[in-house]
Amino acid sequence: MKKPSQLLPAYLRLKAAFHRPKTAAVILAGGQGTRMGTDTTKQLLMLDGKPVLVHTLLAFEKCKMIDEIVTVVRPSEKEIIALWCKEYGIQKCRTLVTGGDTRQMSAENGVATVSSGISYVAIHDAARCLITPEQITRVVLWAYAYHAASAVTTVVDTVKTVNARDFITETIDRKKIRLAATPQVFHLPYYQAAVKLAEEKGVSVTDDNALMELIGQRVKAVDTGYENFKITHPEDILRAETILRKRREDAHE
Repeated sequence: MKKPSQLLPAYLRLKAAFHRPKTAAVILAGGQGTRMGTDTTKQLLMLDGKPVLVHTLLAFEKCKMIDEIVTVVRPSEKEIIALWCKEYGIQKCRTLVTGGDTRQMSAENGVATVSSGISYVAIHDAARCLITPEQITRVVLWAYAYHAASAVTTVVDTVKTVNARDFITETIDRKKIRLAATPQVFHLPYYQAAVKLAEEKGVSVTDDNALMELIGQRVKAVDTGYENFKITHPEDILRAETILRKRREDAHE
């Protein structure tokens, strides 16, 4: 059962139904995925009969909150991804953009190409391919309310800090800890202002929530559960296939 703070107020859904800001998804699919130990990048690996990236794109294609999709890709993979968009009917995928040297640069490249009239951007890792349209909707609606929202996962293990010699120094209250996930959704002018400030200060970040922190903008944390994990290691494919099979079984019951 979700906590009251995670339940979407009815007025948010009502407001979005009558006046919804245009929102673009920026899918980051330019990574090398070296930890998979395969010659094929993880976004191109097959998962339950479809490429990992296609599972991700279909979730955003089916989400009514998303008006267009910009996919950030490796130059060598542009052709095959363009073919998949046609094959799987991903009509919202407006453009394929070449990624930068870092995740931060790739996100900026993608956001820079969204259509005029876009008010919000939902930045998402292609390897988080089990995200659902319903989860995307929740994060986007919270972003409409607070100008910034991020998918997160709660922590179940006890969290410790260690020193330089790997001796435990402190126990952290896990109730205050969240693992950052995606999508991370921001009001476009806020994101643009944060990117500009980061460039001026020479700040490098590993997720886009840190850009909001840089300008003092609060980000609403939205729990999307443990199934919204990133495909990183070979065993993650088997785990993801098990989850997809269970979803199909539940849908048939």
